[in-house]
Amino acid sequence: MENRTRNQSFCVFERLRSVGLRPTRQRVALCNLMFGSGDRHLSAEELYEEAQKAGETVSLATVYNTLHQFTDAGLVRPLSAEGQRTYFDTNTSDHHHFFIEDENEMVDIPLGTLKLNELPEPPEGMEIVNVDVVVRVRRKSGASRNDAH
Repeated sequence: MENRTRNQSFCVFERLRSVGLRPTRQRVALCNLMFGSGDRHLSAEELYEEAQKAGETVSLATVYNTLHQFTDAGLVRPLSAEGQRTYFDTNTSDHHHFFIEDENEMVDIPLGTLKLNELPEPPEGMEIVNVDVVVRVRRKSGASRNDAH
């Protein structure tokens, strides 16, 4: 195993252990794929495809289960954008998103560009934990893909 991969896997082992998850082969592999390239927004299906391309033998059900375990442990943040599809954000800090409809892509809204002045009072006995704003966008006719990135 090359040194960078060995160090990256070690960090993944520690990351998983620090949140109470046993570093199984499949969790380590999926964690490496998710966190090895900086902040990302991935659906379970996209992570499954990446795992298959990387030669990992995991089922789609295992990917779903692992993503839910990562969510429960606070490693990723789920974001709903379209119908039943959920994206998992590796950046768990408070921030908001654009959802590019024609590309099924979630991107961060730059910090400080969205201001929420007032939130409603939560129901009795409840507290607000997080606010997720997803702004749905689509390309104007004639706009190229490079215009938004």
